[in-house]
Amino acid sequence: MVTGATSLSLVRDELFATMEQAEQSLEHFIVERQNGSLLQQAVESLHQVRGTLALIELAGAELLAQEVLQQATDIPVGAGEERDSQLAALSNALYVLRRYLEGVDAHRREMPELLLPAINDLRQAGAQPPLPESFFFSARLDQPRPIPPTAVTSADRDGEARRLRHMYQVGLLGFIREQNPLGSLKLMARALARLDALYAGEPRARLCWIGAAALEAQMDAQLLPRKARKQLFSRLDRELKALLGVPAYEAPRALLKELLYLVALADSQGPRVGEVREVFGLASLPFTDHLLEEEYQRLAGPGQAVMRSLSSAIREELAGVKDMLDLIERGTAQREGFGALHTQLGKLAKTLGMVGLTSAGNALQAQLPVVAGWARDETSEPDGQALHKLADAVLYVESMVASLERGQAPDSRPQMAVVGQEAESFADHQLFEARIVVVDEAQAGIGLAKRAITAYLESNGDKLHLANVPFSLHTVRGGLWFLGRERAANLVGACAEYIQKQMLEAPQMPSEQMLETLADALTSLEYYLEGGAVMRPETQPSVLDLAADSVRALGLPVAA
Repeated sequence: MVTGATSLSLVRDELFATMEQAEQSLEHFIVERQNGSLLQQAVESLHQVRGTLALIELAGAELLAQEVLQQATDIPVGAGEERDSQLAALSNALYVLRRYLEGVDAHRREMPELLLPAINDLRQAGAQPPLPESFFFSARLDQPRPIPPTAVTSADRDGEARRLRHMYQVGLLGFIREQNPLGSLKLMARALARLDALYAGEPRARLCWIGAAALEAQMDAQLLPRKARKQLFSRLDRELKALLGVPAYEAPRALLKELLYLVALADSQGPRVGEVREVFGLASLPFTDHLLEEEYQRLAGPGQAVMRSLSSAIREELAGVKDMLDLIERGTAQREGFGALHTQLGKLAKTLGMVGLTSAGNALQAQLPVVAGWARDETSEPDGQALHKLADAVLYVESMVASLERGQAPDSRPQMAVVGQEAESFADHQLFEARIVVVDEAQAGIGLAKRAITAYLESNGDKLHLANVPFSLHTVRGGLWFLGRERAANLVGACAEYIQKQMLEAPQMPSEQMLETLADALTSLEYYLEGGAVMRPETQPSVLDLAADSVRALGLPVAA
């Protein structure tokens, strides 16, 4: 039997008619909540919709219809305001379902993942747990890892693991807050890679290995920082706590599946992603994360026909405004026309704000006091400069309205200096620019030190690679003192001292574990600089705590 997208055309007309009946009955019930027959009609129509979708085996659409049916059945006659969010979610879900089926019918392509946001909105309104992003994804979770890395020896593995988990948590906090997201992901990935090496050959290393691959995928493909992904990596942190001291620990299968879904979703050529893809046989998915987001926004938003109609209506209003401006410039406008112009601009500003063109609405809003002054003062004429500014705002709005049909995101404008304080703003700007230069130089110095340590390790202890590193780090230290970041400066100085005494002056190389710990300290300081904590000292205090932990692990004293 032919099923899925190919058979939708066979039932299309009847299915859409039934859906329309369900929508109308539900809308009428929202207004007349004591009318139980309206709710019953909606439920009966939804039964037919779900049955039809089950018959033609449109899995994602059937699931959404089933969720809608369950929620509608749960609504009591006479539902009060406490059910408003549930009823709104029901209406939205039916709208999304119809838009999705229209797309499937037009393009003969199923993408059930598009329906997960609407499904989860429904489940949230009904106090049910959300479905995971990987709900429609499948993978074999029991594939063995072929060749685990060589275990890193450490005198205090538990202490080292706790420090690495702290590193992961610092990065996780930045990722959740979306502060320096790339740097945060790098920090998290480094922590998991170090834990993977620390626990190599043990069952608990498996979670660290797959988690590091998922973070690599998140970085390389620039996957969106969705709420579900923030929650996923937070769950991973809780599992890291659980695996400490438990060599035989095994991660929850649901968590591994979610992490593998990110690996499959990402277009990444990273080494860990490649290894995990090969081991688990993960083929690339027929969509990208950004395509899913664009398609869902298209589903959830008004249709193209609606946006074209709205755009046309706004342009007609703008044409009237431009005609009025032309009359004003010619000096033939009637005085009462100024009041009408003020009203017209106010309505347009509100309309633009409602459709997401915030800056266009603000541009008109800023002109309202000027036009109001024209309407009040019956003796003076509008001056040419003010008239030109209003004309510029109208032309800007006209250009922005075209984005309604293209579906572009709302724009944003940089803030201007406060009138009358231009000189102070310029001086502050110059100082800010100088601080940025110092921070950039500090980042470059730490990056140089990390590369030199890597070369030193790969060359089996060739000290020539480290010749300029202490001097470079002391330069960084001075820059941080200039910026007033004494604690960070002291930590950089401690790293420089370790390199000078334990690597340049000592007869033997430090252990690989100590070199990795030094790299951890420098990585934390680099993240501190990348994350803007130098410019905004109120942010990321725990990053320096992490660096201090690493410096202590090197055997160096750290000031409180």
